[in-house]
Amino acid sequence: MARPRVCESAGVPAEIEQELASAFDLVERPSDAEGVVVTPAVRIDAAYLDAAGPQLRIVANYAVGIDNIDLEAARERGVVVSNTPGVLTNATAEHAIGLVLALLRRICEGDRSLRRRDEWEWGPDFMIGEGLEGKELLVVGPGRIGRRVAELAEAHGARVRFAGRGDDLVSALASADVVSLHCPLTVDTHHLVEASALAAMKPTAVLVNTARGAVVDEAALVDALRAGAIAGAALDVFEHEPAVSEELLAMENVVVTPHIASATRDARLAMGMLCVSALRSVLLDGRTPPNAV
Repeated sequence: MARPRVCESAGVPAEIEQELASAFDLVERPSDAEGVVVTPAVRIDAAYLDAAGPQLRIVANYAVGIDNIDLEAARERGVVVSNTPGVLTNATAEHAIGLVLALLRRICEGDRSLRRRDEWEWGPDFMIGEGLEGKELLVVGPGRIGRRVAELAEAHGARVRFAGRGDDLVSALASADVVSLHCPLTVDTHHLVEASALAAMKPTAVLVNTARGAVVDEAALVDALRAGAIAGAALDVFEHEPAVSEELLAMENVVVTPHIASATRDARLAMGMLCVSALRSVLLDGRTPPNAV
């Protein structure tokens, strides 16, 4: 009996490829596949699904966010969509806190200074930064990752507040020292943090984004940073990813990483195994996986 065919849209860890190969025939084109494994960089819309063909039964998204997938188009064609919730929570939360500390303590700025061979001499006021202790951290999006960020921030002595759907975000922003974004990208959250939201923040406050780039109006963020309306930003995601604003890259009070918040080996392997499990459920067992969206 022929095995179901699966197409990978991008390279996966060797362990995950072995798991896929043990159960499926791996093919190069979605048009030859009954299941595909995709990353957030791949846009799954009606055109993609039509080009793939009616034999396609499942799209396994190698991410928890699903803003790259037109769910209605998938539903209309009877295609199951799965994601990878839960297993990347701690990795992403750790990275968010790492970005906060790197920004507040000027870690990346100091690293760049030494690599440039800038002259320096230790002194009581040399490269003074801030700590998390006693700061108010606002978590925007109190889901799994947001709640874990809150726990880690509290361990550093921060006071945590949450803002979710229906809350008055502008009022919450006004008192926060650190704003950490953890909401999904939807029609409602696109440019959630725009010029008026940034203007509501304290000039000493910083913004951290490990959610999705387009939750922030990047042009407005650049303007706010230039004007000193906020003190800094730490970003793992970008509005026009993989492109990154040259203005942001030129600023010393901005820390950037290339969408690696979930990039621990354990997390990425667990994400891959959820994709494999979803493919097995649909293509081998004929059932809907628990991580179907």
